[in-house]
Amino acid sequence: MAARLPLEGIRVVDLTVVWAGPTVTMILGDLGAQVIRVESRYHPPGSTRGILPPPPKEAVPRTGNIARAYVNLDPGQRPWNRHAMFNWHGRNKLSMTLEIDRPRGLEVFRRLVEISDILVENNAAGLIERLGIDYPVVSSWNPRLIMLRMPPFGLSGPYKYFQGFGSTVEAVAGFVWIRHYPDSDPTSATPTFHMDAASGAAGAFAVLAALHYRNRTGRGMLIDLAQAENMTQHIGEIILDYTMNGRVQGSYGNRHPTAAPHGVYRCQGDDRWVAISVFTDEEFAALCQVMGRPELAADPRFSTLQARRANQDELDRIIEAWTLTRTPRQVFEALQAAGVPAGPVMDERDAYEDPHARARGWFQVMTHPECGTHEYPGHLWRQSEVPLRFETPAPCLGEHNEYVYKELLGYSDAEYEELARLGHIGTDYVFQQPTGIR
Repeated sequence: MAARLPLEGIRVVDLTVVWAGPTVTMILGDLGAQVIRVESRYHPPGSTRGILPPPPKEAVPRTGNIARAYVNLDPGQRPWNRHAMFNWHGRNKLSMTLEIDRPRGLEVFRRLVEISDILVENNAAGLIERLGIDYPVVSSWNPRLIMLRMPPFGLSGPYKYFQGFGSTVEAVAGFVWIRHYPDSDPTSATPTFHMDAASGAAGAFAVLAALHYRNRTGRGMLIDLAQAENMTQHIGEIILDYTMNGRVQGSYGNRHPTAAPHGVYRCQGDDRWVAISVFTDEEFAALCQVMGRPELAADPRFSTLQARRANQDELDRIIEAWTLTRTPRQVFEALQAAGVPAGPVMDERDAYEDPHARARGWFQVMTHPECGTHEYPGHLWRQSEVPLRFETPAPCLGEHNEYVYKELLGYSDAEYEELARLGHIGTDYVFQQPTGIR
């Protein structure tokens, strides 16, 4: 008998958008939960199933990487089913269409909540309240329900109704201030959207903890995950230094307060780089040996961490003169063999073709009905007793309407047709006005 995944038998109502929330439900789906995306045809969320309304085919090659991430740069007839972002985090999910704000919409949503275990949402602040489906309401329908809400700034406080996107919330959380180049200002900090991935993983962890609590008590709960607060946890030592010492940290760029050399160095080739991090005198001596400059380890300019930090510019010039004669992988392999932390700076192609990832079989093959067969990034972790799930591709919009409405919710054929007439059921968006990224 095959081992059961940890969340088999758990049902998740997915009201998520963009990246952070869908990452939560992706992880829950990987763990075996049945995830049902509840999607509006009349209010399509920007940056979830691609840029909406979609760009014309001839404009796609001129747009940014995320905006043009359609199969073969072709939006096709239903672009919302062909975009890389959604097709990555949409795996192992079902899709139903429903207009909660239309006649009978709340009735349908209530039926779904009553037979579910978890509700996840990260919509614009205030939307859930306007729809009349906040926690006091849904918990009255189902007292065992766990509801995860992921507003930018939390459900309380003066910012609770403020809007936010990854880059703006990272700025408020203090993350952008420490990431720019030291000789510049925060405008040199490129967006990372670190917050979305971090909040997604934290949200999944919070849901698992709430499920454990429910198993012991029989009661559900509301989880208030403020994404800005979650992000600030990643720079906790910097915040604590201010509270203890009154110091506001500037940006180190690629350098480090307790390591030298520590940076990214040019190598052979066009725009090819390697990262090197040296924390101890022993590692520095090993670096000098590999470079063929063993005398540098005893040079008073570099013999201690303090000396190396005081002379980093000169040391960086010496190291880069050596790295420029080699490829990133040659530097990486030589230094790692000597016990020195180093790694090539990879672009997407390098990461995809990396022999280590290939040897571990990390990329997984998936066939999508409107995108064909491709390799997808794998799971966040591996476990020995039962593999995580990688079974079904991202759903097309409304793909599972009949299953959810009829088999799960018990609507008859006649009722299903009536709900379709009311605008709840379909496989295409109805664009009323441009939405763009929001």
